[in-house]
This record gives sequence, C-alpha cells and structure tokens, in this order.
Amino acid sequence: MTLLNIDGLSVRFRLRDATVQAVSDHTFAVRRGELLAIVGESGCGKSVLAHALFGLLPRNAEVSGRAILDGVDLIGCGEKRLAREIRGRRLGLVPQSPATALTPVRTGRRLLAETLRAHQRDPALADSLAEQVGLDAAALGKYPFELSGGMAQRLVTALALAPDPALLIADEPTTGLDRPLVDHTLDLLRRRCDSGGTVLLITHDLAAAERVADTVAVMYASRIVEHRPAADVFTAPAHPYTCALLNALPDRAFQPIAGHPPMLTALPAGCAFAPRCTHADGACATLPAGPPVACHHPLVTEAAA
Repeated sequence: MTLLNIDGLSVRFRLRDATVQAVSDHTFAVRRGELLAIVGESGCGKSVLAHALFGLLPRNAEVSGRAILDGVDLIGCGEKRLAREIRGRRLGLVPQSPATALTPVRTGRRLLAETLRAHQRDPALADSLAEQVGLDAAALGKYPFELSGGMAQRLVTALALAPDPALLIADEPTTGLDRPLVDHTLDLLRRRCDSGGTVLLITHDLAAAERVADTVAVMYASRIVEHRPAADVFTAPAHPYTCALLNALPDRAFQPIAGHPPMLTALPAGCAFAPRCTHADGACATLPAGPPVACHHPLVTEAAA
C-alpha cells in the first residue's frame, strides 16, 4: 500500500539574474514498510527534495506538483496544517546539520522528554530511545555544544523517532559517525521498515544504500535518472550515470567520472549526463522519458520497459 505519492514535483529558486532548477519533475511512490534510498553526487538536489516535503524552503522557492502523504497534499495543504498535523508528527526528519537543529539551552534528555510529552508518549522513554540510536545515557545530560558531531547526530535521530512518524526522512543520517555506528544507524532504519515503518534515506554513501534499501532512486542534476529495486541497481545498473557512479567506488573499478555535472542554473534541454557519457548520440539532445530509467540507451534494456 502506498504511503507517499509524489507526482510532477519540481522546485525552482528565483535569483536576481538566474533560476536554479533544484528538483525537476519527480514522480514516484513510497510504499508502507519500504526503505527508499535517494543517492547521487552532492548538489544534485537530494536535500531540497526533503525540505520541499516539509515546507521548509526559503521565500524565493517555487514549488509545483503534488506530494500526497496518507491522503494529505504536503505541497498544497498550507503552513498551518503542516505545522499542526504533519511536520514532526506524521513526517519525521533526521536533519543533515544537527548542530543547527538542537536547542542550545536544553540538555539532550530534556529535549527528548519534551518531544515525547508533546506527542503523548512517556518521557521515561528517553533513555530507551538513546540506547536505540547508540547514544550513551550519560550523554543525555549534556547540552548540544558539549556533544561531539557524532553524538549530536545520534541525538537528532532519537528526536526524529520520538513521535513514531509514519514516514521518516533521514538526510545523511550517518554524517560524523564511525563505521560501527554507521552500521548501527543503518540497521536501526532497516528494522524500522521491517516492523512496518517507512523510511526515505537521502545519502551519498552507496554502501549504505546497498546495505539497507529496498529500492534506490538515483538523482543527477535535479532529475531522477533511475528508480529500481536496490538489488537490480547494484548488480545491473541500467543508466550510464548509475554505472559510472558505482565504478567510482574503491571496491569496484575506482574510476572517477570524467567531466563535471552541469550548473543547475543552466541545464540542457536534453539529457544532462550526455556530455560525460560514452553512449551519447544525437537522440540525447532531447529529454529521455523515465523512470524507471531516464535514458535513450539504457544498459539493461528490460529495465526501461
């Protein structure tokens, strides 16, 4: 059963002398119990997508399309309803920058207890939530400025889990963590989905996506170029960009992708990856259809059906 249905979602930032095309025509669904990983290079628009769903974009942002979460259009419902019913309730966020998300004058324990109480849950669950995310209970007595980056990251994860949201959006939730804690956090997200929760994981860590995701959406220059089951993406990538991204990993070919992504203020009319792609030809001057694969020359032809 579908929990989140995104249809034609686009985000533009109007600047004085340019327009940033940050998210372009996203259409996909997230099922209940699914862990969808959105991957891609930095600057491709992954975090903007998350902020659009929460209604946390600056005034110069123009958002079009729909994002239906459990019957509510997150794009059209208005700030009042987002604040009272959705944000931090049905929709939870693990932010990319925990240092700016934590109230500096409250200890971790007080932050967790207040969040639990606000959602009619027992404040005594604070220690249990800390344990779930791998945070020592002693750290809850500290203020945010006394926490390391990794501790702060685990605290915001616990805060996002406290209301038990229907959909948890985790934006680079493993930032600042060492490998054992990275695996601990990823396994926590996986267990949440296995028990009926739903997670949208935004990450540039392909190993993380491969470890826990059911499905993977690959973003390039504001667009989703491939959206397929995780096992298929990692064993038989269909888009040349996905293949190049995987081949850049140290445990694969360790081969960098030639060239640079286009500026989001000057996207081409056709395939944005064409200047870096060895398969490109004249057809790539027009925009390819997709998903599951937005490519005129998919490497796995049956994936484009």
